[in-house]
Amino acid sequence: MDSHGHSGTDPRREAAGKEEWTRWRGAGRGKGGVHRAERHLLGTGDTRSNLEVVREEEPPPLGLPLTPGMGSEGKSWCGGQRPRREQRKAAEGESPRNPGGYPLLKRAYSLVDSSQVSTFLISILLIVYGSFRSLNMDFENQDKEKDSNSSSGSFNGNSTNNSIQTIDSTQALFLPIGASVSLLVMFFFFDSVQVVFTICTAVLATIAFAFLLLPMCQYLTRPCSPQNKISFGCCGRFTAAELLSFSLSVMLVLIWVLTGHWLLMDALAMGLCVAMIAFVRLPSLKVSCLLLSGLLIYDVFWVFFSAYIFNSNVMVKVATQPADNPLDVLSRKLHLGPNVGRDVPRLSLPGKLVFPSSTGSHFSMLGIGDIVMPGLLLCFVLRYDNYKKQASGDSCGASGPANISGRMQKVSYFHCTLIGYFVGLLTATVASRIHRAAQPALLYLVPFTLLPLLTMAYLKGDLRRMWSEPFHSKSSSSRFLEV
Repeated sequence: MDSHGHSGTDPRREAAGKEEWTRWRGAGRGKGGVHRAERHLLGTGDTRSNLEVVREEEPPPLGLPLTPGMGSEGKSWCGGQRPRREQRKAAEGESPRNPGGYPLLKRAYSLVDSSQVSTFLISILLIVYGSFRSLNMDFENQDKEKDSNSSSGSFNGNSTNNSIQTIDSTQALFLPIGASVSLLVMFFFFDSVQVVFTICTAVLATIAFAFLLLPMCQYLTRPCSPQNKISFGCCGRFTAAELLSFSLSVMLVLIWVLTGHWLLMDALAMGLCVAMIAFVRLPSLKVSCLLLSGLLIYDVFWVFFSAYIFNSNVMVKVATQPADNPLDVLSRKLHLGPNVGRDVPRLSLPGKLVFPSSTGSHFSMLGIGDIVMPGLLLCFVLRYDNYKKQASGDSCGASGPANISGRMQKVSYFHCTLIGYFVGLLTATVASRIHRAAQPALLYLVPFTLLPLLTMAYLKGDLRRMWSEPFHSKSSSSRFLEV
């Protein structure tokens, strides 16, 4: 108020400010519009804050910040992005015009977890990619044998390559026992062997990840360098692509040792999965059933019943226990000082895939054994599908039993088993959500992969052949498949 009792606000200025506010509302909203509204509201004499006036007049749609870094509720968040509650509302279809949202979307959003979706996709991709890499390795070996005239070039499921390991019946029976002994050693003597185990795991992960990167490096180096091998004396001869993939792998492992980031650990675990699926062979369905059945019992016992004997869940404790960083141990042994190698984190070993949830409140974990062991079965059926396709081509399109429809004959064993793996992994996820406890994934994966495969093999009349010696030598050429 002035000395004459009149308001200090000019009525013409107030009217102009309200007119400009009306024009802004009709023209559209945005960051610039908000600033214009705040600028002209300064002369209206309104004692409320400008942000409250804007919010009261007409709230902006979700995702449109009023000012940089501010949301419609006046709360700040990093990067100008919506907070988690706003993201949830948008996913559920909730808006000012539809305050309640959609109940079905709310239910689906509460059930779907980004970490579990990532686990599903990555595990299936690793199995498919590893299986085709294994098949391509067989084709490469056949081409080398043809070039050297050392054999007739026949397709044999048991490759003669020395780098490929074929599991026989005895090894399949004793593998769960060996795994149990290793688990107990890690459980009781982890503090004593953790450094050695970490170094061995890092070396194996380096080689495996280099194998994973090799096709990409071959594609990158193909235009600019020949495929001639470079000699390194007693170390061997390597191509430029192999040297590049190994260098990148060593760099990744060093960064993982220094940072301990979960994403780098997942990358190394992916390399281990692909390498084991590609280099290990199951020769028959009988060996596959022996191996997977024994590992099912092993997984169920150490997850469900080990707590009654050892007063702790042995499997979960070994899988989640971090190891001392080798740099920290080396610094303490050599007395290099408190500032040298002491600030490195403890390492979670790449024996599992770990993915955080969208809220960051928990992680979804899947052991690499739950990927590799079913992956070996899918690799076996993929090789058998390829063998059967070549055999039917040589026999001029011979079909299966007369009582089997043509549509059933077209369904491959690989697709059937892969669908079974997906359903088994989904069942294991639902079981873990219901019981709110760790579940032995092989308890669900083994039945959902083996039973459909055995049923389809019986219906197609291939069960007897697949059970004992499915691969017979034959003189036919194979086409190299690009992965």
